[in-house]
Amino acid sequence: MELTFRKIQESDWDTLVSWWNEWRGWGINPPKDFLPENGTGGIMVCSEDKPIVAGFLYFTNSKGVLLEWIISDPKYKERNRKEALELLINTAEQVSKDKGFKYIFTIGRNKHLIKTHEKLGYKVDPSHSYEITKVL
Repeated sequence: MELTFRKIQESDWDTLVSWWNEWRGWGINPPKDFLPENGTGGIMVCSEDKPIVAGFLYFTNSKGVLLEWIISDPKYKERNRKEALELLINTAEQVSKDKGFKYIFTIGRNKHLIKTHEKLGYKVDPSHSYEITKVL
C-alpha cells in the first residue's frame, strides 16, 4: 500500500476528533482555534486515500517549528503505521526546512512515538514533562 501525504483539510476535522476520543489516555482534545490555521495547519498521511496519521505545525517567529498533536487512527492495524509516522515526521521536517526554519520541536509521552523520533535523529529529554494550558 502506497503512503501519501497532504495538507489537513477542513473535512478531516471529525476524523481527527474521533481519533482523539478513541485513544485511551489522550487527555485534552485541542479546540480548532488552538490549532494552526484553525485545524488545517498540518499534515495528513494516507494509505490509498484512507487517513492514518496527522500532525500540526506551529510556525514561530524564531527559527523553530513546533510539531504537535500527532495522532493516528487507533483502528488502523496495518504494518505500515510506523512508516506512516516516519513519513509524517520527515515531511514536517522538509516543509519546515523549505520555509527557512532550522529547528523542530515536539512533545510526546507515547513510547512508540518517542522511539520513532529517536530513530529519526531527535534528542529525547529523559525527564517527564506536562502540557500545561490555560484558556484566557
